[in-house]
Amino acid sequence: MSAIDKTIWLIETHFGQPLSLDEMASHAGLSRTHLSRIFPLATGYSISGYTRARRLTEAARALAAEAPDILEVALDAGYGSHEAFTRAFGEQFGSTPAEVRRRRHLDDLKLVEPLPMNANAEFQLADPVIDRHPPLRLAGLRQKHDMNRANNLPLQWQQFQPYLGHVPDAVPGAAYGVVVSMDEGLCDYMTAMEVRPDAEVPREFTTLTVPAQRFAQFRHRGHISTIRSTIGAIFAEWLPRSGETQNEELSFLEFYGRDFDGATGLGTIEIWIGLKD
Repeated sequence: MSAIDKTIWLIETHFGQPLSLDEMASHAGLSRTHLSRIFPLATGYSISGYTRARRLTEAARALAAEAPDILEVALDAGYGSHEAFTRAFGEQFGSTPAEVRRRRHLDDLKLVEPLPMNANAEFQLADPVIDRHPPLRLAGLRQKHDMNRANNLPLQWQQFQPYLGHVPDAVPGAAYGVVVSMDEGLCDYMTAMEVRPDAEVPREFTTLTVPAQRFAQFRHRGHISTIRSTIGAIFAEWLPRSGETQNEELSFLEFYGRDFDGATGLGTIEIWIGLKD
């Protein structure tokens, strides 16, 4: 059972009970920092965001089944007051607990179902190529995204696409997605191209120098939409077993080769993890 699966299991079997990040990390066999970083990479939710959404989803089901007391539902969901529960419920669903209980259906609510465990049981991660790379100068569009919600990463790539092949000082060929940092579900992400050290870039671009270092380069197999399977396996399985230590100056790079087709989502895709010497 992977660290992600262990965490999902703990959350799903402890509804309404307080769970600290330290408890979850101990159960998963990881540090709290590592678990809080890899969980959103593998699932699309921060740990707290997933826990909250699942508890509120089950609360909504109880209300639609005409639970006699809203406060009792709130307490079962881990909320200490009617007011706190109503506020969180409204933020999650755009409706009040009383409205859901009155209409007795969930048709217009965006429920969050349990994440599948052992989803990657048959997923085989190929061994990486480990190689040292010189410094990499990148330039592109940089935004922050809330990973708990339907994020705008595809839109950011759509906005970046017209620049490819039209920046004079860019190195032709590959494009990069840079996960600069992850902080409890907040992703600082950059869509980028490699540029020469003295390059003049569009004023809306941000530049970033990735220092020389060793990288473990993993080939993603299949469509871009399944990239979370590769990322989850790298951080939850390969890295803890490898004996390597991640260089955490940035989270990781996505490398998109010259043959990658953004329209079809197919082509060369690699995940590069920086390693300490």
